[in-house]
Amino acid sequence: QVQLVESGGGLVQPGGSLRLSCAASGSIFRINPMGWYRQAPGKQRELVATITSGGSTNYADSVKGRFSISRDNAKNTVFLQMNSLKPEDTAVYYCHGVVLDLARRSDIYWGQGTQVTVSS
Repeated sequence: QVQLVESGGGLVQPGGSLRLSCAASGSIFRINPMGWYRQAPGKQRELVATITSGGSTNYADSVKGRFSISRDNAKNTVFLQMNSLKPEDTAVYYCHGVVLDLARRSDIYWGQGTQVTVSS
């Protein structure tokens, strides 16, 4: 069994910063890629950023230059540094990973989500 657990969400004023973390645990051989998605009320879940084990990154146009994704492969942890936050960044943020487990079975896992609210 594999679990992804997020932390770091909260309430922040426009222009502020937050750092999200997601730690994966369980019978993991490899997680590639890892990433973050978000879902705002009444909208579909959308990609925010992804990162491969080799460090290649991909960002949604709406967050380029403001958000930065990174990971610690040894700890199966992914981070999302969010700067210059805007009210439209308000959403539930979900950690995501494509996991190859110790039996070499591949599956997609999601965290439980963490709320990010940008408001004055």
